[in-house]
Amino acid sequence: MKYTEITVRYGELSTKGKNRREFIGRLNGNVTKALAAFPDLHIYPKRDRMHIALNGTDSDAVIEKLSMVFGIQNFSPSLKIAKDVETLKQTALEMMQELVPVAKTFKIDTRRSDHEFELDTNQINLLLGDYIYDHIPGLTAKMKHPDVTLRVEVRRDGIYLSSQTIKGAGGLPVGTAGKAMLMLSGGIDSPVAGYLAMKRGVEIEMVHFFSPPYTSERALAKAKQLTAKLAPYCGTIKFIEVPFTEIQEEVKRTVPEGYLMTVQRRFMLRLAVKLAEQRQGLAIFNGESVGQVASQTLESMVAINDVTSMPIIRPVATMDKTEIISIAEKIDTFDLSILPFEDCCTIFAPPRPKTKPNLEKARFYESQLDGEALMARSLAGVKVTEIRSHDEFLTTDQIDIQSVL
Repeated sequence: MKYTEITVRYGELSTKGKNRREFIGRLNGNVTKALAAFPDLHIYPKRDRMHIALNGTDSDAVIEKLSMVFGIQNFSPSLKIAKDVETLKQTALEMMQELVPVAKTFKIDTRRSDHEFELDTNQINLLLGDYIYDHIPGLTAKMKHPDVTLRVEVRRDGIYLSSQTIKGAGGLPVGTAGKAMLMLSGGIDSPVAGYLAMKRGVEIEMVHFFSPPYTSERALAKAKQLTAKLAPYCGTIKFIEVPFTEIQEEVKRTVPEGYLMTVQRRFMLRLAVKLAEQRQGLAIFNGESVGQVASQTLESMVAINDVTSMPIIRPVATMDKTEIISIAEKIDTFDLSILPFEDCCTIFAPPRPKTKPNLEKARFYESQLDGEALMARSLAGVKVTEIRSHDEFLTTDQIDIQSVL
């Protein structure tokens, strides 16, 4: 079936009251970015739903991109026809005939915004139901839970028919909840945290710490590739590379082994907060899960969070590892995350880090370093890149897990 339009339903946006127009405007912008590769599309955002005129564009390709845009409850590819009863009957029959191999029961569901049309909704339902029943042997009508619901919308500009309702990504349009920095490592958890943040409407910018020569270019490329995996959900994502070598070396030289991790992470958080302040970010997101590793005990979180009053949000804090992995597989970041390219969170890791660091000791050990100067030099070396979903940063051989394990 050659579809002519996709009808998009908003879902949670229906609860936004006076802010509804702002949310729909943001969703329109996100959909436009997500579908930028299809120049022939026309997008019409309206109060109750959005209409995307395909103008000959392949509907399957558009559906693939649209399914990743947050703020959409569901959508339906539709066929537009003239407001003619005979054309309506024949088109409805053809659509159902295509579905017969997988459908044994059906239902007609009509909505009519053009009240001047010659038939009302009940008349259309009965007309099409009888016509399809008479022409397709073995197909029966069923009002509750049919195999197929054929939806008919009578509008002023024509009649639209659809037989599919495709589940959208849900959530809120990215950007409606403000901007935040995500502390992105190369592991499994932080990309999942980024995905969950975006689902709640947060625009994220990735903050990634790298420490050459201790971390490789492949580790940096891996972090960028993870960002590219998340970009389809919002169009593009800013990737912020923060040089961290000097700070790690100074911490290693000055701080007792048990507190290396705590002081390093205090510096990471300080830098992320500085970047947020510079770039109008309102919060810091990370992939910490309570009790998963030594730096993620409540005592460690207290000792690290001490450096800022900015909100620190942990979307995966109460999830089991298996739950996090399940989401990572769903969003296609898992295989990248387990590539063995070390990031700066794993180098210089002490064999016996403090799981319950003392806050006053952490403050004291950090005070022995010239923190302001170290951070100023790190921030001076920051590099910002805009990453899109189609960007590639790792070769096929590097992405092949078996070839690098």
